[in-house]
This record gives sequence, C-alpha cells and structure tokens, in this order.
Amino acid sequence: MSTKKLQLMAHLMRRAGFGATREELEALSHEDYETTVERLLDTDNPNMMSLDMMRRYNPENSGMIAHLGGGSRWMYRMISTDSPLREKVGLFWHGIFATGYSKLCNGKPLDDQIQMFLRHGMGDFRTLLIELSKNPAMIVWLDNQENHKGSINENYGRELLELFSMGVGNYSEQDIKEAARAFTGWTIGNSKYMVLRAMTDQDRPYGRVAMHFKYRPEDHDEGEKEFLGRSGRFNGEDIVDIICEQEATARFISRHMYSFFVADEPPVPEWPHKPPRDPDAIEVLSQAYFDSGYSIRAMLRVLFNSDFFKSEEVWYERVKSPAELMAGVLRLTQEFDRPRPHFSITAHSTTFMGQSLLNPDSVEGWHWGTEWINSGTLVERVNFASVQLGNLKNPGIQAMVDGILSDGNGSLPSEVLVDRALDQLAMTAISDESRSALIEFIEEQDRLEGAAGQSPRERAVSVLKMAGATPEFQRA
Repeated sequence: MSTKKLQLMAHLMRRAGFGATREELEALSHEDYETTVERLLDTDNPNMMSLDMMRRYNPENSGMIAHLGGGSRWMYRMISTDSPLREKVGLFWHGIFATGYSKLCNGKPLDDQIQMFLRHGMGDFRTLLIELSKNPAMIVWLDNQENHKGSINENYGRELLELFSMGVGNYSEQDIKEAARAFTGWTIGNSKYMVLRAMTDQDRPYGRVAMHFKYRPEDHDEGEKEFLGRSGRFNGEDIVDIICEQEATARFISRHMYSFFVADEPPVPEWPHKPPRDPDAIEVLSQAYFDSGYSIRAMLRVLFNSDFFKSEEVWYERVKSPAELMAGVLRLTQEFDRPRPHFSITAHSTTFMGQSLLNPDSVEGWHWGTEWINSGTLVERVNFASVQLGNLKNPGIQAMVDGILSDGNGSLPSEVLVDRALDQLAMTAISDESRSALIEFIEEQDRLEGAAGQSPRERAVSVLKMAGATPEFQRA
C-alpha cells in the first residue's frame, strides 16, 4: 500500500469519513478518486442500523431523558453506516450550531436537532439556517421563546450573526436588534407551559414529548426594519435571505469547512485577528458557495477534488476530535456488529476525552484542533485506542493479525512486523520517528520476553496496540 493513489484514498476516507480498513482501501483502489468522492457525496439513502435494536439494548434510546441515549445512538450510526460523510457533516454542524443538554435538560429535542442536520446538512445553507431558526432545541438554547414584539431578546439574533453565519466585525449592534425583531413570534408550541421551566419535563409513558415549532403572528413585530443596509418589514426568512447573500457569510462557512475537512485553523474568536491558513482555498470555496446557490454538497465536491485538499502538506494536519477518534477505532475493531449492551458505556468514553456529544461546552461549541489535547485527555485518548486495538477478541483485530501473519512466518523481523501492522491499520504515511519508535518498542519487548518470547499473534497485536499512541493515529 505504498502507492500515492492508496495514500490519497486513505486521506480522503479519514477526512470525509472516519477512516477505512485495509480491505476497504483495496476495494477503493479499483475506482477513480473522483468516483469515490461522488459516492461519498451521495448521502440520500444510507444503510443504517435498526432503531429497534438500539432500543432493545438500551431503553434510554427511546426515552431520551438525558443526552446520553442520543449520543450513543449517533455514535453507533458513525461506526455502522455506509454513508460516513452524512454523519461527518452532522458532526460538523453540531460543532458550529452548538446546542446542549446543560440548558435543555431534555435529550429528545437534541436528538431531533441532529436528525435535522442529517436531513439538511448537505443541502443549501439558506434552508439549513431556516430549519435551525425553527428548531425547538435552538429556540430554547438561545431563548427565542422569550423574544416578543415590544420586548425583544437578542440572544438568537446575536449568535445567528456572530457564530452561525458571518462572524464578528461584519454587522452592527443595530443589525442584531433588527434581526431579533424579525424573529419575534418564532417560538415553540405550548410555550406558556414551557416558559414556566416545565418545558423540558413532560414525561409520558413512552418518554418525553418532542417539542415543535410554532409561529405566532400576533407576537411578531411587523414594523419596518433596517438590516445590513436593507429596509423592509422583514420576517426571519428575509433576514436569512440577506445573510446568505453576504460575502462575509461565504468566507465564514468556507473557513469552517477548511478547518474541519482540511487543516486546523485557530478558534473562531481569533478569526477577526488572524488570517486564514490558506486564503486562496477560502476564495475557491466561497466562489463555489455562490455559484451553487449556497449548496454545501457542491462546496464539499470542490473541496475534496481540490489541490489544497489532496496536498501531502495537510495529511495528518488535523487533530481528531474524540468522536472522530472513537468512530475510527471502532470501525477498525468491528467489535460492535450490533448494539451490544455495553455500547452506551463505550460511547460515553468521549466525555473523558473532552467531548460529550449533544452537550458542547458553550454556545461557541468546542475549540477544535490542538485544544483537544491536554495532559488528561491525551491519556484517555491513547488508552482508549490502545485497549481497543490490543484486544484480540475483536473481529477486526483478529483479521488484521491474520493479515500481518498471512505468509505463516511466525518470526517476522521487527521492521517487517511494524510495516505490516501499519499497513493493516491503513496508516499509509508515517514519520520516520514514529516508525523507529515502534520498531524499538517491539525489539525491547522481544528482549524482555527472552528466549520463550511472545507468540506471533501477541507480537503482532502489541504493535497494533502501540500504534494507537502515535501522533499520526491521533490525527486525521
């Protein structure tokens, strides 16, 4: 697996999905790169696991009282779907349109929001913003049920501009107020009850009631508004239309897309003061945004086929988020061929790595990149990868070990053993430093074991286990 094509395919699958097995890469090697991109972009009919199976093993996947049920069900989709880009794009939007259990105290609307991202996340940005503005979880998260004619609440209007579409420096405080006025009347059903803080505690025999959007025309401010240089009796959809027309919006979404799929950028609060890592790439993506009528799928097509994405300079330049790391590991180990009873406990491990799905740290979401790594989270990440990759009971690990020892030679030289293990892990490009460290590790293991030594399978799985600790494995 030393050819540039296979290395590029491995790079694509790490970014557009959660990685690929050696067998999957072999299959991909028989089709053109552009064909693979198109297949990844075709997310309309994914093959998913049965929801009934998830409910059977974990009732919380029906009740959705907390966020853990929705988070574990989403993780299972990440590791089992044949449409990984669909889930990856959902994760992309979840990091931007951050909404969490810490305020909603109800997992059902959060799960509903993720489902909305999966339905609309690769469509046009205008539709996505309108659906977001009508989303009950977002309405409660940013208090738009308290945004009334004559008594506006600016929270949603402010974050719509600052964090969801344009970024700081591209609008005024007055634009925030006018946007808030336009979204008056956009609320949730049964709002009188819900505003009394009972809104998230509607228990029923089969779990909590799903919130729903309701437009109250009597509570909408029909007055004249001035927003981003335009005047009119704007409603929320008009505000979204104007936002989508802005150059700042195209650049903002393009920079997010570059940071998530190409190479880590600084945290969003630093963007007004730090230029993009690759300004030309942002221009290319911005042009695709306008040329396609704000289509996210079209932007991703341009991105994945671009020279800046294919460049070896950006391989392994993104730190995997905990969710990406876990999904990639579990797709390799294949230990969850069905949602076994302990899957929810395993899925919850991302929390100890710094990312609790459906419960981001704040309205800013998580700060991605190197901020995923500190002395505590790094230990959790390495331990998780090493434990799963070092378990010979996992079907995927058994298959990798069989591949490593395929010629029946039980006493492989350390260099050959390491190279074959990296090949099985689809780690197609690794630094000389990391490779040397793995070789030194297995040679030291052999020395400590003495004449008896480890069995061939134990030697092979030791390398797989240690490979999970390399910088390359922790990156995408």
